[in-house]
Amino acid sequence: MTEGNSIINAQLTPLPDKVGVDGLEDKWRAVWDEDGTYKFRNTRDRKAVYSIDTPPPTVSGSLHVGHVFSYTHTDLIARYKRMRGYDVFYPMGWDDNGLPTERRVQNYYGVRVDVSLPYDPDFKPPFEGTDGKKIDAKDQVPISRKNFIELCEKLTAEDEKLFEALWRKLGLSIDWSQTYHTIGQHPRRVAQKAFLRNLARGEAYQQDAPGLWDVTFQTAVAQAELESREYPGFYHKVAFRFEDGTPIYIETTRPELLAACTSLIANPNDERYKQYFGQEVYSPLFKVKVPILAHPAAEMDKGAGIAMCCTFGDVTDVEWWRDLKLPTRPIIQRNGRIVMDTPDWITDPAGREVFAETAGKTTFSARKVIVDKLRESGDLDGEPTPTKRMTNFYEKGDKPLEIVTSRQWYLKNGGTDAKLNAELIERGKELNFHPDFMRVRYENWVHGLNGDWLISRQRFFGVPFPLWYPVNASGEPDYDHPITPSEDRLPIDPAIDVPEGYDESQRDVPGGFTAEKDIMDTWATSSLTPQIVTHWAEPDEASQALFKSTFPMDLRPQGQDIIRTWLFSTVDRAHLENKCLPWAHATLSGWILDPDHKKMSKSKGNVVVPKEPIEKFGADAVRYWAAAARLGLDATYDIGQMKIGRRLAIKLLNATKFALAIGREDENHHVGEAAEASWNPADVTEPLDRAAMAKLALVVRQATEALEAYEHSKALETIESYFWQFCDDYIELVKNRAYGTPDEQGHVPSEKAVKSARTALGLGLDAFARLLAPYLPYASEEVWSWMHAGSGSVHRAAWPVVDPYVEAATGASPELLTWAGKAVEQLRKIKSEAKVSMKTPILSVALSAVSEGVDAIHAALGDIAQAGRVVGKFDLVAKHTAESAAEDAPETEVTVETSELGEPPVKKPKK
Repeated sequence: MTEGNSIINAQLTPLPDKVGVDGLEDKWRAVWDEDGTYKFRNTRDRKAVYSIDTPPPTVSGSLHVGHVFSYTHTDLIARYKRMRGYDVFYPMGWDDNGLPTERRVQNYYGVRVDVSLPYDPDFKPPFEGTDGKKIDAKDQVPISRKNFIELCEKLTAEDEKLFEALWRKLGLSIDWSQTYHTIGQHPRRVAQKAFLRNLARGEAYQQDAPGLWDVTFQTAVAQAELESREYPGFYHKVAFRFEDGTPIYIETTRPELLAACTSLIANPNDERYKQYFGQEVYSPLFKVKVPILAHPAAEMDKGAGIAMCCTFGDVTDVEWWRDLKLPTRPIIQRNGRIVMDTPDWITDPAGREVFAETAGKTTFSARKVIVDKLRESGDLDGEPTPTKRMTNFYEKGDKPLEIVTSRQWYLKNGGTDAKLNAELIERGKELNFHPDFMRVRYENWVHGLNGDWLISRQRFFGVPFPLWYPVNASGEPDYDHPITPSEDRLPIDPAIDVPEGYDESQRDVPGGFTAEKDIMDTWATSSLTPQIVTHWAEPDEASQALFKSTFPMDLRPQGQDIIRTWLFSTVDRAHLENKCLPWAHATLSGWILDPDHKKMSKSKGNVVVPKEPIEKFGADAVRYWAAAARLGLDATYDIGQMKIGRRLAIKLLNATKFALAIGREDENHHVGEAAEASWNPADVTEPLDRAAMAKLALVVRQATEALEAYEHSKALETIESYFWQFCDDYIELVKNRAYGTPDEQGHVPSEKAVKSARTALGLGLDAFARLLAPYLPYASEEVWSWMHAGSGSVHRAAWPVVDPYVEAATGASPELLTWAGKAVEQLRKIKSEAKVSMKTPILSVALSAVSEGVDAIHAALGDIAQAGRVVGKFDLVAKHTAESAAEDAPETEVTVETSELGEPPVKKPKK
């Protein structure tokens, strides 16, 4: 296509005999790959680049239609920006480290890690896929850490092939040469480099502290990964006693933690307990003396209004322990069981015997022992009463979290630093949220932080911390003086690599070194995706040029449910490292709901595999369904919408073929041969054609404004609405004139009138091919190839601008087309109600409308008459606007006053 002085020159290819959407995906995907249609062209000018921080999907088995939904939203913007002339940087990553991958590998191969085992180079897993069945830990074959990591890498590589195939079929315009893996060498180097710089600036630190712990997965859990769920339990009314035996009652759902009690806590304003503050009582069964203290976080209307503080039952216990400087008395191990040795703070012989009965038991079994003992001692008032409480779970876990004291790594995120918290709030105000109401979720999260980001995990497949520790003469690691590598050595695995100044023989021996065994939380790598894809802080010239032209990035698309994790953590990392936002815009997609309006998720078993609807309806149809939904709002999985999308794609093919076929014979060409066409806006001279162009100019302007505001569904609605009007009304109205067909009286339209119709058709369908290209990339590419042979992809063509259509309209009103469509609709209605063929001539007719409508219909009377086959008298009657309003008739309504039909055409017998 060439566009100069608003003239569009077309190279028309031979048209296919039949058109359809089937097969277009394979055809055009191969062309796009061969031509590098979506390849980033390394533009050095930052203003000419549009860069996207694409979400790396978790590689844990399969994608579902929720992924198709949100990733389509991103692709719409990428395609639009590319057509606006930007060099679009649109990479794809795979989030292949962390717990989801480990769980999948354990179930898929039937294995588990035993760090004490040596590497077996000839190991063969017991299974190669278990059809999604969970294998119990006792039945999993123990293997070395290195063997396990090899299996993780093997399975993720296979999963990623399937993911990429699906994304390609969906038509995502990704530059596949810019693919990365979060466990790959470059991302590991970025994650380790960023951590070392955080450490050097004091933003990363380690600490022995109570933290949330998942007893199933044996790992610490961050605040952002919590999920509050309703959990059944029982309230137990238990007596603590003063020296003279007088009871004071608390109510607890966790009596098994009585041995860990440090104090009783009540609100300082609670009149019931003010007299007791500073006094001491004895715990039941264990006879440990504990103080009664005041703290404002105690809830006066919850239970008895006074609670025992144990180390640790929940996060409130941690808050009290920290604020009131209470002793630490842990009794829960990392495996969720009671410690084996009786604690030294229990000195009462009977109390030590009771504890011994609970040692090594699960919390559930220990609770039963304690409740029975409380009954026997008379310290249980009444029987336990059932209740349901909100309890913290790891988002991927099945058991309530415990709070365990352990050494962990933390990264500052404003949870303990008011200044940093305020700075991150301000960063959120700088960011353009789409939709804007999502901003409050970010701000609420940052305001509600109560601790720094716990970034260490006790797992195996992930990015290791690049650290070692000196081992002192007694064989103990010196955690206060970590040994760090130089950046040019990264990435490293401290379990394999050796720090400078040491050799392998000094590993884990007195006077030598030991490796940090923990790995980074997967979000600690994912939070650096802008730095990973833009090659931040790489020494080579090409990487530096890429970073300069793509960072800070333009867009972060993601789900609304990970604002608190991925979006916030990425803002935190960029703020600390780059002193800026990582991107200018964030688009938040809603969730996909099943037909019962429940959120689709793998855990609920109500997901739809996206391959099925794509194969059944076509990629364009599935994209249409996704594109019809607004950002930030949930959408129902709707096959009906997909059918509409398929019909739209087919209509684009049929309408374009029909219009391009007109006139081929006139120019001594057959429809099956190539031809040339020149669509000059100055050649649009007829009122109806100008009205169609006026409406097109309006649609282009509105669609462009909507897409600039990241409102893809609004743009689609605008484009689609006019496309159907263009096909159903305009094409039907002008096709006879475009063909040069004589009217019923034998009058042949002038060459000027014919050219006006053909030019408007060409300009219109050329525009629709481009307007619909982001939404229906396959069908649009197909029709573009018919119009602009040899000019490249429609997806590299210029997005339409209003100028040529304004020029073609020369001041016409788009309402003229609306009035003409209404008139034809009434002419068709006459025949429909008479149950005769649409080819039946109308001998005479009188239509009425408001004066504006009469003028418009009169301007297009010839085309209306031909479209409705009016062969005789055609009268127009002006109806006063006030009269129409009094009759509750819309101003654009056209009504039939009188009509007379001729004889229906004789049907030709079928051969």
